[in-house]
Amino acid sequence: MVLAMDTSTSAVTAEAARARADFYVRLAKRNTVPLWEVLNRLVLPEPHPACVPAFWKYEDIRPLLMEAGQLIDAREAERRVLVLENPGLPGASQISQSLYAGIQLILPGELAPSHRHAASALRFIMEGDGGGYTAVNGERTHMRTGDLVLTPSWTFHDHGNIGVSPVIWMDVLDIPIVNMFDTSFLERCPEETREVRRPEGDTTARYGSNILPAEDNSSGLLSPAFNYPYSRSRDTLLRLSRDGPIHPCHGIKMQYSIPAAGGYPMPTIAAFLQELPKGFLGKAYRSTDSTIYNVVEGRGRSRIGGSAFSWGPKDVFVVPSWQNVAHEAETEAVLFSASDRAAQQALGLWREQAHITK
Repeated sequence: MVLAMDTSTSAVTAEAARARADFYVRLAKRNTVPLWEVLNRLVLPEPHPACVPAFWKYEDIRPLLMEAGQLIDAREAERRVLVLENPGLPGASQISQSLYAGIQLILPGELAPSHRHAASALRFIMEGDGGGYTAVNGERTHMRTGDLVLTPSWTFHDHGNIGVSPVIWMDVLDIPIVNMFDTSFLERCPEETREVRRPEGDTTARYGSNILPAEDNSSGLLSPAFNYPYSRSRDTLLRLSRDGPIHPCHGIKMQYSIPAAGGYPMPTIAAFLQELPKGFLGKAYRSTDSTIYNVVEGRGRSRIGGSAFSWGPKDVFVVPSWQNVAHEAETEAVLFSASDRAAQQALGLWREQAHITK
């Protein structure tokens, strides 16, 4: 006895597939897409960044920067910068999914002409003896190694060097965020420099500088400080390292903040400074803000996901969103860092996880 095969199910399935394919073609002609076909790549169970762990050794970058100084002058370039481009984002001129970073050079006697743009910028000084300066809306501040100098959105600014040594710093801007919103504007000043409206000198006497513990997330409405001198920041770190407990992931970590009011110095960019004691073996930590690190002092090693980088003074590395990072300090070390945590927290999106076991 031979039994006949029931082919109704497979026939219906094939027919349904053809009907769906035809339906999707008609949807595409109306610029519509079925959500059920794309939901799993739109709403992810956790971050899956294209940004990857990356490392830039200063002793490799500096000779190239100085060579650029011989090939193009600051006026012609407008900004003579080597962009730090994340290998996972080729061609994007981004160090992370939301931030741009580059290393800028001003040689003695040079001037980078005044302009303004929608993007906010911070400058972390890597080499500076006070001969270099940034002028923001007619006020100058001199730049020394370890200082943090800010250029708020849509403020005219120029850079110059009246000293005898090169001035080099790391730029961090929220250009990718601005471009995501399609809100980029740039205006060049008719004059190369804006008139200096306030006496040169220690502008921090008026602006002040303030640092809060890293866990302080208070906000404020005052204008951001202009210059956070490293000498003051380092003194604060030293005091806290004597008085406060050592965090198992961060060592001693502090947040740059708006004077008096607290809150991040820029609406989109957070900045931090942390000290790792000699022999520090940090526990793993992850957060949703991809973080750019610049080594101020000391030597050590950082494990980021499946990668590991040994670092020294002025080296730069980036930790992608939601990837574990653990720092180790061969000597006493100080790390500066910047990220888009300010924007993420303002939007209620930021998340962290510390892997601490007792």
